[in-house]
Amino acid sequence: RSNNNNIMEQLASSLRRRGRRILVEEHDQQHDSVSEVGCDRPADKSAGLQPLPLPSDSSSDYPPPLPPASNSSSTINPRLMMSPNSIRKDESRARKIITRIISGVIMISLFIGIILSGHVYVCALVFVLEVLLFRELVTVRYHCNFDRIDRTIPLFRTTQWMWFFVAIFYTYSEFAVEMIKNNTKLHDLLEYAQLAPMLAFSLYTGTFVLTIATMQTGHIRFQLNQLCWTILVLCLTVGQCKYIMHNIYNGLIWFTLPILLVITNDIMAYFSGITFGRKFIHRPFIELSPNKTWEGFIGGGIFTLIVGFYLSRFLAKFTWMTCATNQFALFPEKLECEVENIFHEATIFFPPQVFDLCPNALIRLLPNVVEICSVGGNTDNVTACVAGAADQKHHHYELALGIIPIQFHAISLSLFA
Repeated sequence: RSNNNNIMEQLASSLRRRGRRILVEEHDQQHDSVSEVGCDRPADKSAGLQPLPLPSDSSSDYPPPLPPASNSSSTINPRLMMSPNSIRKDESRARKIITRIISGVIMISLFIGIILSGHVYVCALVFVLEVLLFRELVTVRYHCNFDRIDRTIPLFRTTQWMWFFVAIFYTYSEFAVEMIKNNTKLHDLLEYAQLAPMLAFSLYTGTFVLTIATMQTGHIRFQLNQLCWTILVLCLTVGQCKYIMHNIYNGLIWFTLPILLVITNDIMAYFSGITFGRKFIHRPFIELSPNKTWEGFIGGGIFTLIVGFYLSRFLAKFTWMTCATNQFALFPEKLECEVENIFHEATIFFPPQVFDLCPNALIRLLPNVVEICSVGGNTDNVTACVAGAADQKHHHYELALGIIPIQFHAISLSLFA
Protein backbone atom coordinates (compact mmCIF):
# COMPACT_ATOMS: atom_id res chain seq x y z
CA ARG A 1 0.00 0.00 0.00
CA SER A 2 2.83 2.42 0.83
CA ASN A 3 4.46 1.65 -2.53
CA ASN A 4 1.18 2.41 -4.27
CA ASN A 5 0.88 5.73 -2.44
CA ASN A 6 4.41 6.68 -3.50
CA ILE A 7 3.63 5.82 -7.11
CA MET A 8 0.40 7.89 -7.02
CA GLU A 9 2.24 10.89 -5.56
CA GLN A 10 4.89 10.69 -8.28
CA LEU A 11 2.22 10.54 -10.99
CA ALA A 12 0.37 13.50 -9.49
CA SER A 13 3.54 15.57 -9.29
CA SER A 14 4.39 14.72 -12.92
CA LEU A 15 0.91 15.72 -14.07
CA ARG A 16 1.15 19.03 -12.23
CA ARG A 17 4.47 19.87 -13.86
CA ARG A 18 3.08 18.98 -17.28
CA GLY A 19 -0.01 21.11 -16.60
CA ARG A 20 2.19 24.10 -15.75
CA ARG A 21 4.07 23.78 -19.05
CA ILE A 22 0.83 23.49 -21.06
CA LEU A 23 -0.66 26.56 -19.37
CA VAL A 24 2.43 28.64 -20.08
CA GLU A 25 2.43 27.58 -23.74
CA GLU A 26 -1.31 28.33 -24.12
CA HIS A 27 -0.84 31.72 -22.48
CA ASP A 28 2.01 32.59 -24.88
CA GLN A 29 -0.03 31.46 -27.88
CA GLN A 30 -3.06 33.49 -26.82
CA HIS A 31 -0.87 36.54 -26.23
CA ASP A 32 0.67 36.14 -29.72
CA SER A 33 -2.75 35.76 -31.36
CA VAL A 34 -4.02 38.87 -29.60
CA SER A 35 -1.05 40.82 -30.91
CA GLU A 36 -1.62 39.54 -34.45
CA VAL A 37 -5.23 40.78 -34.65
CA GLY A 38 -4.15 44.34 -34.01
CA CYS A 39 -4.50 44.75 -30.24
CA ASP A 40 -2.35 47.35 -28.62
CA ARG A 41 -1.85 45.37 -25.44
CA PRO A 42 1.66 46.05 -24.01
CA ALA A 43 3.86 43.13 -23.16
CA ASP A 44 5.50 44.37 -19.99
CA LYS A 45 4.11 44.24 -16.46
CA SER A 46 4.02 48.00 -16.09
CA ALA A 47 1.45 48.22 -18.90
CA GLY A 48 -0.92 45.87 -17.19
CA LEU A 49 -0.14 42.37 -18.56
CA GLN A 50 0.46 40.22 -15.52
CA PRO A 51 2.18 36.84 -15.61
CA LEU A 52 -0.19 33.88 -15.62
CA PRO A 53 -0.45 32.34 -12.15
CA LEU A 54 0.59 28.71 -12.02
CA PRO A 55 -1.62 26.28 -10.15
CA SER A 56 -0.46 25.00 -6.80
CA ASP A 57 -0.97 21.43 -5.66
CA SER A 58 -4.15 22.37 -3.83
CA SER A 59 -5.54 24.79 -6.44
CA SER A 60 -9.21 24.14 -7.24
CA ASP A 61 -9.38 26.64 -10.11
CA TYR A 62 -7.75 24.63 -12.86
CA PRO A 63 -6.96 25.84 -15.41
CA PRO A 64 -7.06 29.51 -14.31
CA PRO A 65 -8.81 31.96 -16.66
CA LEU A 66 -6.83 34.37 -18.79
CA PRO A 67 -6.80 37.78 -17.02
CA PRO A 68 -8.57 40.54 -18.94
CA ALA A 69 -6.60 43.31 -20.52
CA SER A 70 -6.42 46.53 -18.54
CA ASN A 71 -6.42 48.66 -21.68
CA SER A 72 -10.13 49.23 -22.32
CA SER A 73 -9.53 50.69 -25.79
CA SER A 74 -8.06 47.45 -27.16
CA THR A 75 -10.29 45.34 -29.40
CA ILE A 76 -10.02 41.55 -29.48
CA ASN A 77 -11.46 39.24 -32.12
CA PRO A 78 -14.75 37.96 -30.61
CA ARG A 79 -13.96 34.43 -31.75
CA LEU A 80 -11.04 34.35 -29.30
CA MET A 81 -13.50 34.64 -26.45
CA MET A 82 -15.85 31.93 -27.80
CA SER A 83 -15.86 28.35 -26.64
CA PRO A 84 -15.02 25.59 -29.15
CA ASN A 85 -18.69 24.55 -29.29
CA SER A 86 -19.76 28.13 -30.05
CA ILE A 87 -17.15 28.42 -32.79
CA ARG A 88 -18.29 25.15 -34.36
CA LYS A 89 -21.92 26.27 -34.20
CA ASP A 90 -21.07 29.64 -35.77
CA GLU A 91 -19.10 27.98 -38.58
CA SER A 92 -21.89 25.46 -39.12
CA ARG A 93 -24.45 28.25 -39.50
CA ALA A 94 -22.27 30.13 -41.98
CA ARG A 95 -21.71 26.92 -43.93
CA LYS A 96 -25.46 26.24 -44.02
CA ILE A 97 -26.22 29.75 -45.28
CA ILE A 98 -23.63 29.45 -48.07
CA THR A 99 -24.93 26.01 -49.03
CA ARG A 100 -28.53 27.25 -49.15
CA ILE A 101 -27.60 30.28 -51.24
CA ILE A 102 -25.68 28.21 -53.80
CA SER A 103 -28.30 25.47 -54.03
CA GLY A 104 -31.10 28.06 -54.17
CA VAL A 105 -29.49 29.93 -57.06
CA ILE A 106 -28.98 26.67 -58.96
CA MET A 107 -32.55 25.48 -58.42
CA ILE A 108 -34.12 28.84 -59.32
CA SER A 109 -31.96 29.04 -62.45
CA LEU A 110 -33.08 25.55 -63.52
CA PHE A 111 -36.70 26.46 -62.85
CA ILE A 112 -36.48 29.64 -64.95
CA GLY A 113 -34.75 27.66 -67.72
CA ILE A 114 -37.62 25.14 -67.78
CA ILE A 115 -40.20 27.95 -67.85
CA LEU A 116 -38.47 29.54 -70.85
CA SER A 117 -38.17 26.19 -72.63
CA GLY A 118 -41.90 25.85 -73.17
CA HIS A 119 -45.18 24.49 -71.87
CA VAL A 120 -44.37 20.86 -72.67
CA TYR A 121 -41.29 20.87 -70.46
CA VAL A 122 -43.18 22.54 -67.62
CA CYS A 123 -45.79 19.77 -67.79
CA ALA A 124 -42.97 17.21 -67.80
CA LEU A 125 -41.58 18.84 -64.64
CA VAL A 126 -44.98 18.53 -62.94
CA PHE A 127 -45.18 14.85 -63.92
CA VAL A 128 -41.69 14.10 -62.55
CA LEU A 129 -42.53 15.85 -59.28
CA GLU A 130 -45.73 13.82 -58.98
CA VAL A 131 -43.78 10.58 -59.44
CA LEU A 132 -41.20 11.57 -56.82
CA LEU A 133 -43.89 12.70 -54.37
CA PHE A 134 -45.85 9.47 -54.75
CA ARG A 135 -42.67 7.42 -54.34
CA GLU A 136 -41.73 9.32 -51.18
CA LEU A 137 -45.12 8.87 -49.50
CA VAL A 138 -45.63 5.18 -50.27
CA THR A 139 -42.03 4.38 -49.30
CA VAL A 140 -42.66 5.68 -45.77
CA ARG A 141 -45.43 3.13 -45.21
CA TYR A 142 -43.46 0.37 -46.98
CA HIS A 143 -40.42 0.74 -44.72
CA CYS A 144 -42.59 0.72 -41.59
CA ASN A 145 -44.01 -2.70 -42.53
CA PHE A 146 -41.18 -4.10 -44.65
CA ASP A 147 -40.82 -7.45 -42.83
CA ARG A 148 -44.51 -8.29 -43.00
CA ILE A 149 -44.89 -7.17 -46.62
CA ASP A 150 -41.76 -8.95 -47.83
CA ARG A 151 -42.77 -12.27 -46.28
CA THR A 152 -46.49 -12.47 -46.97
CA ILE A 153 -47.73 -10.04 -49.65
CA PRO A 154 -46.70 -10.66 -53.28
CA LEU A 155 -46.49 -7.88 -55.86
CA PHE A 156 -47.16 -5.22 -53.23
CA ARG A 157 -45.01 -2.50 -54.82
CA THR A 158 -46.13 -3.52 -58.31
CA THR A 159 -49.81 -2.98 -57.52
CA GLN A 160 -49.07 0.36 -55.87
CA TRP A 161 -47.33 1.71 -58.97
CA MET A 162 -50.02 0.25 -61.22
CA TRP A 163 -52.65 2.24 -59.30
CA PHE A 164 -50.50 5.34 -59.73
CA PHE A 165 -50.17 4.99 -63.50
CA VAL A 166 -53.88 4.19 -63.86
CA ALA A 167 -54.66 7.46 -62.04
CA ILE A 168 -52.13 9.39 -64.13
CA PHE A 169 -53.46 7.96 -67.41
CA TYR A 170 -57.09 8.66 -66.54
CA THR A 171 -56.36 12.19 -65.31
CA TYR A 172 -54.16 13.40 -68.12
CA SER A 173 -55.72 11.47 -71.00
CA GLU A 174 -58.76 13.68 -70.50
CA PHE A 175 -56.51 16.74 -70.66
CA ALA A 176 -54.75 15.43 -73.79
CA VAL A 177 -58.07 14.71 -75.55
CA GLU A 178 -59.25 18.25 -74.79
CA MET A 179 -56.05 19.73 -76.22
CA ILE A 180 -56.35 17.58 -79.36
CA LYS A 181 -59.92 18.77 -79.94
CA ASN A 182 -58.92 22.43 -79.57
CA ASN A 183 -55.90 22.17 -81.86
CA THR A 184 -56.79 21.78 -85.54
CA LYS A 185 -53.29 20.53 -86.35
CA LEU A 186 -53.87 17.47 -84.15
CA HIS A 187 -57.31 16.46 -85.42
CA ASP A 188 -55.78 13.41 -87.08
CA LEU A 189 -55.36 11.96 -83.59
CA LEU A 190 -59.04 12.28 -82.68
CA GLU A 191 -59.72 8.70 -83.75
CA TYR A 192 -57.19 7.43 -81.22
CA ALA A 193 -58.15 9.96 -78.58
CA GLN A 194 -61.66 8.50 -78.46
CA LEU A 195 -60.19 5.22 -77.24
CA ALA A 196 -58.73 6.83 -74.10
CA PRO A 197 -61.77 6.27 -71.80
CA MET A 198 -62.05 2.59 -72.74
CA LEU A 199 -58.30 2.09 -72.28
CA ALA A 200 -58.39 3.81 -68.88
CA PHE A 201 -61.26 1.55 -67.79
CA SER A 202 -59.36 -1.53 -68.98
CA LEU A 203 -56.27 -0.53 -66.99
CA TYR A 204 -58.41 0.10 -63.91
CA THR A 205 -60.12 -3.31 -64.23
CA GLY A 206 -56.84 -5.17 -64.65
CA THR A 207 -55.23 -3.41 -61.68
CA PHE A 208 -58.28 -4.06 -59.50
CA VAL A 209 -58.32 -7.80 -60.38
CA LEU A 210 -54.58 -8.09 -59.70
CA THR A 211 -55.00 -6.37 -56.33
CA ILE A 212 -57.77 -8.79 -55.31
CA ALA A 213 -55.73 -11.77 -56.55
CA THR A 214 -52.82 -10.84 -54.25
CA MET A 215 -55.01 -10.86 -51.13
CA GLN A 216 -53.64 -13.31 -48.56
CA THR A 217 -55.69 -15.12 -45.91
CA GLY A 218 -55.00 -13.66 -42.49
CA HIS A 219 -53.62 -10.40 -43.94
CA ILE A 220 -56.67 -9.04 -45.78
CA ARG A 221 -57.33 -6.28 -43.25
CA PHE A 222 -53.69 -5.19 -43.40
CA GLN A 223 -53.73 -5.21 -47.22
CA LEU A 224 -56.95 -3.18 -47.36
CA ASN A 225 -55.33 -0.71 -44.98
CA GLN A 226 -52.37 -0.37 -47.34
CA LEU A 227 -54.72 0.01 -50.31
CA CYS A 228 -56.53 2.85 -48.53
CA TRP A 229 -53.17 4.51 -47.87
CA THR A 230 -52.29 4.22 -51.57
CA ILE A 231 -55.61 5.80 -52.59
CA LEU A 232 -55.07 8.64 -50.08
CA VAL A 233 -51.61 9.30 -51.51
CA LEU A 234 -53.10 9.37 -55.02
CA CYS A 235 -55.61 11.99 -53.87
CA LEU A 236 -52.77 14.09 -52.40
CA THR A 237 -50.61 13.86 -55.53
CA VAL A 238 -52.57 13.20 -58.71
CA GLY A 239 -55.84 14.63 -57.38
CA GLN A 240 -54.35 17.96 -56.34
CA CYS A 241 -52.22 18.29 -59.48
CA LYS A 242 -55.02 17.41 -61.93
CA TYR A 243 -55.68 20.98 -63.09
CA ILE A 244 -52.12 22.25 -62.88
CA MET A 245 -51.49 21.37 -66.52
CA HIS A 246 -54.70 23.17 -67.49
CA ASN A 247 -53.36 26.25 -65.71
CA ILE A 248 -50.04 25.93 -67.52
CA TYR A 249 -51.71 26.10 -70.92
CA ASN A 250 -54.10 28.84 -69.75
CA GLY A 251 -51.05 31.04 -69.13
CA LEU A 252 -47.71 30.28 -67.55
CA ILE A 253 -48.20 33.10 -65.07
CA TRP A 254 -50.81 31.01 -63.21
CA PHE A 255 -48.15 28.37 -62.59
CA THR A 256 -45.02 30.51 -62.29
CA LEU A 257 -46.34 33.18 -59.93
CA PRO A 258 -47.56 30.82 -57.13
CA ILE A 259 -44.34 28.79 -57.31
CA LEU A 260 -42.16 31.90 -57.05
CA LEU A 261 -44.22 33.18 -54.13
CA VAL A 262 -43.67 29.92 -52.24
CA ILE A 263 -39.94 30.15 -52.99
CA THR A 264 -39.88 33.77 -51.78
CA ASN A 265 -41.68 32.89 -48.57
CA ASP A 266 -39.31 30.01 -47.85
CA ILE A 267 -36.20 32.12 -48.42
CA MET A 268 -37.33 35.19 -46.50
CA ALA A 269 -38.77 33.16 -43.62
CA TYR A 270 -35.38 31.47 -43.23
CA PHE A 271 -33.38 34.70 -43.22
CA SER A 272 -35.91 36.47 -40.98
CA GLY A 273 -35.75 33.55 -38.58
CA ILE A 274 -31.95 33.41 -38.30
CA THR A 275 -31.77 37.21 -38.01
CA PHE A 276 -34.59 37.99 -35.57
CA GLY A 277 -35.66 34.56 -34.34
CA ARG A 278 -36.78 34.50 -30.67
CA LYS A 279 -35.56 38.05 -30.08
CA PHE A 280 -39.05 39.54 -29.80
CA ILE A 281 -41.39 36.56 -29.38
CA HIS A 282 -40.08 33.73 -27.21
CA ARG A 283 -43.15 31.55 -27.50
CA PRO A 284 -42.64 28.45 -29.71
CA PHE A 285 -44.25 28.72 -33.12
CA ILE A 286 -45.04 25.06 -33.79
CA GLU A 287 -44.07 21.99 -31.80
CA LEU A 288 -43.72 19.80 -34.89
CA SER A 289 -40.79 21.94 -36.07
CA PRO A 290 -39.08 23.55 -33.06
CA ASN A 291 -36.65 25.59 -35.18
CA LYS A 292 -39.49 27.63 -36.70
CA THR A 293 -40.04 31.03 -35.09
CA TRP A 294 -42.76 33.66 -35.09
CA GLU A 295 -40.30 36.24 -36.40
CA GLY A 296 -39.51 34.02 -39.39
CA PHE A 297 -43.21 33.41 -40.08
CA ILE A 298 -44.15 37.10 -39.87
CA GLY A 299 -41.08 38.33 -41.78
CA GLY A 300 -41.59 35.77 -44.54
CA GLY A 301 -45.24 36.81 -44.88
CA ILE A 302 -44.47 40.52 -45.13
CA PHE A 303 -41.75 40.05 -47.75
CA THR A 304 -43.95 37.65 -49.74
CA LEU A 305 -46.77 40.21 -49.90
CA ILE A 306 -44.39 42.91 -51.13
CA VAL A 307 -42.68 40.67 -53.70
CA GLY A 308 -45.99 39.24 -54.91
CA PHE A 309 -47.50 42.68 -55.49
CA TYR A 310 -44.63 43.86 -57.71
CA LEU A 311 -43.64 40.50 -59.23
CA SER A 312 -47.14 39.99 -60.66
CA ARG A 313 -46.94 43.42 -62.33
CA PHE A 314 -43.56 42.51 -63.82
CA LEU A 315 -44.69 39.12 -65.18
CA ALA A 316 -47.85 40.66 -66.68
CA LYS A 317 -45.69 42.54 -69.19
CA PHE A 318 -44.72 39.37 -71.10
CA THR A 319 -47.06 37.57 -73.48
CA TRP A 320 -45.06 34.39 -72.83
CA MET A 321 -46.59 34.44 -69.36
CA THR A 322 -50.07 35.77 -70.06
CA CYS A 323 -51.09 34.16 -73.36
CA ALA A 324 -53.01 30.88 -73.42
CA THR A 325 -52.05 28.26 -76.00
CA ASN A 326 -53.00 24.79 -77.20
CA GLN A 327 -49.82 24.00 -79.09
CA PHE A 328 -47.59 21.02 -78.21
CA ALA A 329 -44.30 22.60 -79.32
CA LEU A 330 -40.98 21.02 -78.37
CA PHE A 331 -39.17 24.25 -79.21
CA PRO A 332 -40.30 27.60 -77.79
CA GLU A 333 -42.14 29.91 -80.15
CA LYS A 334 -43.18 33.49 -79.63
CA LEU A 335 -46.73 33.78 -78.31
CA GLU A 336 -49.05 36.50 -79.56
CA CYS A 337 -52.59 36.96 -78.31
CA GLU A 338 -55.11 39.53 -77.20
CA VAL A 339 -54.16 40.07 -73.58
CA GLU A 340 -56.96 39.63 -71.07
CA ASN A 341 -58.21 42.67 -69.16
CA ILE A 342 -56.83 41.26 -65.94
CA PHE A 343 -53.34 42.03 -67.26
CA HIS A 344 -54.12 45.59 -68.41
CA GLU A 345 -53.43 48.55 -66.16
CA ALA A 346 -56.51 50.22 -64.73
CA THR A 347 -57.04 53.37 -62.66
CA ILE A 348 -58.47 52.85 -59.20
CA PHE A 349 -59.86 55.71 -57.09
CA PHE A 350 -59.77 55.45 -53.34
CA PRO A 351 -63.03 56.40 -51.58
CA PRO A 352 -62.67 59.98 -50.32
CA GLN A 353 -64.40 59.00 -47.05
CA VAL A 354 -61.20 57.16 -46.07
CA PHE A 355 -59.28 60.43 -45.93
CA ASP A 356 -61.88 62.04 -43.67
CA LEU A 357 -60.63 59.75 -40.90
CA CYS A 358 -57.05 60.99 -41.16
CA PRO A 359 -55.49 64.34 -40.23
CA ASN A 360 -54.77 66.72 -43.10
CA ALA A 361 -51.06 66.97 -42.27
CA LEU A 362 -50.69 63.21 -42.68
CA ILE A 363 -52.71 63.10 -45.90
CA ARG A 364 -50.55 65.76 -47.56
CA LEU A 365 -47.48 63.58 -46.95
CA LEU A 366 -48.91 60.72 -49.00
CA PRO A 367 -47.77 60.53 -52.65
CA ASN A 368 -50.25 61.01 -55.52
CA VAL A 369 -52.93 62.52 -53.26
CA VAL A 370 -54.74 65.44 -54.91
CA GLU A 371 -56.79 68.00 -53.00
CA ILE A 372 -60.08 68.77 -54.76
CA CYS A 373 -61.79 72.13 -54.22
CA SER A 374 -65.17 73.55 -55.10
CA VAL A 375 -65.23 76.77 -57.14
CA GLY A 376 -67.34 79.66 -55.87
CA GLY A 377 -69.06 77.52 -53.28
CA ASN A 378 -70.69 75.38 -56.00
CA THR A 379 -70.20 71.74 -55.01
CA ASP A 380 -71.07 70.61 -58.54
CA ASN A 381 -68.10 72.53 -59.94
CA VAL A 382 -64.96 70.95 -58.48
CA THR A 383 -61.37 71.03 -59.65
CA ALA A 384 -57.87 70.48 -58.33
CA CYS A 385 -57.00 73.10 -55.74
CA VAL A 386 -54.65 75.92 -56.73
CA ALA A 387 -52.62 77.60 -54.02
CA GLY A 388 -53.77 81.16 -53.33
CA ALA A 389 -57.08 80.93 -55.24
CA ALA A 390 -59.62 82.93 -53.24
CA ASP A 391 -62.75 81.41 -54.81
CA GLN A 392 -61.77 77.80 -54.06
CA LYS A 393 -62.77 75.86 -50.98
CA HIS A 394 -61.61 72.41 -49.91
CA HIS A 395 -64.05 69.69 -50.91
CA HIS A 396 -62.26 66.32 -50.56
CA TYR A 397 -59.01 64.45 -51.18
CA GLU A 398 -58.59 62.17 -54.16
CA LEU A 399 -56.11 59.36 -54.74
CA ALA A 400 -55.88 57.61 -58.11
CA LEU A 401 -53.57 54.65 -58.57
CA GLY A 402 -52.63 52.82 -61.74
CA ILE A 403 -52.76 49.13 -60.87
CA ILE A 404 -53.06 45.85 -62.75
CA PRO A 405 -55.91 43.62 -61.48
CA ILE A 406 -53.58 40.61 -61.32
CA GLN A 407 -51.86 42.37 -58.43
CA PHE A 408 -54.96 41.87 -56.28
CA HIS A 409 -54.86 38.16 -57.09
CA ALA A 410 -51.18 38.19 -56.15
CA ILE A 411 -52.01 39.49 -52.67
CA SER A 412 -54.33 36.55 -51.99
CA LEU A 413 -51.81 34.11 -53.48
CA SER A 414 -49.09 35.64 -51.28
CA LEU A 415 -51.17 35.12 -48.15
CA PHE A 416 -51.82 31.53 -49.17
CA ALA A 417 -48.11 30.96 -49.85
